[in-house]
Formats: sequence, C-alpha cells, structure tokens
Amino acid sequence: MSPVSKPRKPAERGQPSNKKRIRRSRVINPNAAGIDVGAHESYVAVPAERAEQSVRTFGCFTEDIHALCDWLITCGITSVAMESTGVYWVPLFQILESRGLEVFLVNARHVKAVPGRKTDVLDCQWLQELHGFGLLAASFRPADEICVLRAYWRHRDNLVRYGAAHSQHMQKALEQMNIQLHKVISDITGVTGLRIIEAILDGQRDRQALAALKDHRIASSQDTIAKALDGDYRQEHLFALRQALDLYQFYRQKISECDGQIEQYLGQLATKVDPQEKPPPPAKEGKKKPSGNQVHFDLRTHLYRISGVDFTQIEGFNTLTIQTILSEVGLDATRFSTLKHFTSWLCLCPDNRITGGKIKSAKTRKTKNRAADAFRLAARAAGNSAGPLGAFYRRLKARLGTPKAITATAHKLARIFYSLWKNPESFDQERLAFHEQQNTRKTINYLRKKAAAMGFDLVQQPVATQVVS
Repeated sequence: MSPVSKPRKPAERGQPSNKKRIRRSRVINPNAAGIDVGAHESYVAVPAERAEQSVRTFGCFTEDIHALCDWLITCGITSVAMESTGVYWVPLFQILESRGLEVFLVNARHVKAVPGRKTDVLDCQWLQELHGFGLLAASFRPADEICVLRAYWRHRDNLVRYGAAHSQHMQKALEQMNIQLHKVISDITGVTGLRIIEAILDGQRDRQALAALKDHRIASSQDTIAKALDGDYRQEHLFALRQALDLYQFYRQKISECDGQIEQYLGQLATKVDPQEKPPPPAKEGKKKPSGNQVHFDLRTHLYRISGVDFTQIEGFNTLTIQTILSEVGLDATRFSTLKHFTSWLCLCPDNRITGGKIKSAKTRKTKNRAADAFRLAARAAGNSAGPLGAFYRRLKARLGTPKAITATAHKLARIFYSLWKNPESFDQERLAFHEQQNTRKTINYLRKKAAAMGFDLVQQPVATQVVS
C-alpha cells in the first residue's frame, strides 16, 4: 500500500500561500516598473502593492512624461524597463534618466509576447514582472556625450545617402539622353563630371568643347569623351538633370555644415593625449584619390586626442571607419567586461546552437549594428592590403569563401580594436607579421611532407632580382 499523504494545511487568513511565497522569494528587483511605449500614450505598471491602481496611462507630451516620473518616484520605483519601440522611447528614456531613475532599454526580440499577452496593459505588466525577476538585460547605450556625437554622425550618414540617391538620378537622366559619361570617367560627381554636366545645363552642345573640360588625371582621351557626349538632349530630361544636380549640391552643402558642427563638438570632448606633446604616428599611405565622403577637417587628430590611440595604423581602418565605431561604442571600454562580450554584441562570433550535445548551427546572428558594419567594411579593405591581415583574409577566402572570410577578418579586427581600446598603446604590426610567418612555415613544412610522400624534393629557389637597364 502506498503511504497516505498528509493533508495539506490550509493557509491562514491574511497569510500568502506557498505558491505566492515562492514567487515573492524569486523577486530580485522589488522596485521595478514596466512601460509599454506608444506613439500617443504609454502604459506604466508598478508592483500591485505600491499603488491602488497599479497600471496607469500617460500621454506623450513632456508634461505627461514628467507626471509619469513623479508617480514612479512616489511609488518608490528606482528601475524602469521599456522596449525600444521606434524612436518614441528616446524622449521618455532621456527624461527618466535625468530624474535619477535607472532605465533598461530592452530589445523587443528578447521580450516577445506570449500567447494571450498582446494588450498594452498586459505588455507593461509582463515587462514589470520580468524586470522584477531580473530576467531582462539592458541594451548597450554609450555615455550621453557620445550619444550626441552619434546623433551628429548618423545624421551625416543620412545626408550622404540622400546625396548619393540624387547622383543616381543624374546618371539616370544622362542615360535617358544616351549620354554615356559614366562609361568614360569613373565618377560623374567628380571634377570632370560636374564641369561637363554644368556646361550641358548652361546650353553647351559642342562635344569637343565639353570634352576639353576634362581633368588631366582622366585616363580616357578627349575624342573618347566627345563620342560619349553625343546624345539626344531632350528638354524633360535636362529639367530632371538640373533638379538632381541642384539637390545633390544642396546635400553636399549640408554635409559641409554638419562637418563644422561635428568638428566643434569634438573640440569639447575631454583630451586623453595631447597631440602637441605626443604627436600621433605618421599617417599610413593610402589611396591617392581621397573618398568623396571625407570630412573637411583633421578628423584623425581629433580621434587620436579623445581616444589616445591612432587606430588608423591598423590595416583596413580609415578615419571615417574609426569615427563610426567610436561614435557607436564610445570611449569607455569597461562597458564591455570582456572581449567575448564585445564581439558577441557585434554579432561577429559564432552563435552555437547545441541540441543533444550536437551543434545544429554556428551561424552569426543577424544584426543592424552600425559598428559591426564598419568592421566588415574595414575587413574588406584589409583584404586588398599586402600586410598580414590581407594575407589572412585571402587565405580564408580561398578556403571558406568571401562572406565567411569577411566575418572572420572583421572578428580579428574587433579583437585588435578592443585590446587597443582597453589598453591604449602603439599598434605593433610585427606581432601580426610574426603569426603570419608562423603560418608560412607551417605551409612550407606541409608542402615538404607532401612532396616527400610523392617521391619529390622541395627545393627553395632564390628570388631573382630584376635589373633595370
């Protein structure tokens, strides 16, 4: 016979049941609140015992947000969790933070709705419950001074994109008139391209006169350019070309104004290294032709001054790439406790999904992280260099393909960046070269063993020097 279980003693009146006692014992953050942010109103939930009405609704006006803060402080709330919904969270986040509350900005993917919980009231209560149990992780947000710089730089990036769209509109108008200018010069928004387009809009139709406007650096001959300018100059396409050119020049002007604002703000940031006392290393040789999106001031010196490191000495990095990364991650490396946390936040490391002791997938997570995109661009640029990082990229590209080679090289660049970011010191290219030499020796030893197994001897021949008479 099975033993008779003892009857459960009923809970006394006024005493919580065992289930409630266990649930309350799991609460890590009792002063937590949850906010479901909306375009017109926000739903706020606090613990049930803190207020007679534990869920309240507040409007989107600044006065309403301050009233929300007053109510939270009255309820004894010290920490708030909210989802990153569009840009509606930005003013609420900033005001809550200025009032001394700890704000957790949570990725909506991490708090996806459970069945039966898709209402505004239940969403804010669910956020409050998860935050009280300590199950939410705050998204990374740099210091406020870096957020200002990030806003300026992201706005500049948008201006560059808008201007690029109008350069495409210019090329479309030229194509419709069968003017093949883009096939004889590399950039229609360069010196030669803009000279010819402005002359066309001023009424010039002589092909030789237009071709004579070319810059001396253009490889195509004047006759080739003149042949490409033989087109059907229709009025409607000229009108579209004029408007596209005006809009392109307008955005170039706004980019220049934005550069002035960025330069002024960079001058206000704290100095880690004085470039006068400790000047940066000589700039590495780059492309002879600068990028059309380069800033119009000495950005490299500013970045060296505020970070204490000249990151442009690393293969693949230029000033625009470093500015993008620093404006996204900030200047405080301690925000990421370890290197693995940093590369995981960038989504540049394998996302191992293990089931039953087997790795089902190791693909990197998808992300819209601008810093990760900058590292990938730097990896692609490093692949064209003759240094050890370029050799590393090409070796992986031959074995794994271009996408995986870019990700692996971006991961290596992120590791190098983090080590210099956390412990500022001069970049030592010889350390990378040493590892590349080790890999070369391994390759040579493998080839010798392979040749010996097939009955051949591998003989190293001296490289013949070419004598120029």
